[in-house]
Amino acid sequence: MDNITTIFREKKLKLTPQRIAVYKYLQSTTEHPSAEAIYKALQPSYPTMSLATVYKALKTLVEVNLVQELNVGEGNFRYDGKVDSHPHIQCMCCNKVDDIEGISFSNLNEDVKNYTDYDVLTNKVYFYGLCSECKNLSK
Repeated sequence: MDNITTIFREKKLKLTPQRIAVYKYLQSTTEHPSAEAIYKALQPSYPTMSLATVYKALKTLVEVNLVQELNVGEGNFRYDGKVDSHPHIQCMCCNKVDDIEGISFSNLNEDVKNYTDYDVLTNKVYFYGLCSECKNLSK
């Protein structure tokens, strides 16, 4: 919590209960929920919070680099409370998204410089496959 308080103070942003709730929710889960899923999860505790408020909170949290926005090609975004650079994998059957632990692709930024004249700043790596639950269903 100190992290969010410090960053919001430095950026001169208002730290609202809704922003705190969205941030805490994302810190408490390893799932990569959509804004709608976050809204539904927080609804019992915050019955007056609108979906628009959740979207605005997410936009702010992404802008100050406390939350990562993922686009795995579904037409909407998912959110990750873990902001360090790490790859993700999505099940092509149930659409679940997981972190891939223990591997880093940070060397790609340097390696790709041999193939472009761009200054590479960052990368996002996504893999697609079948999760163990879906794999077992198809047997």
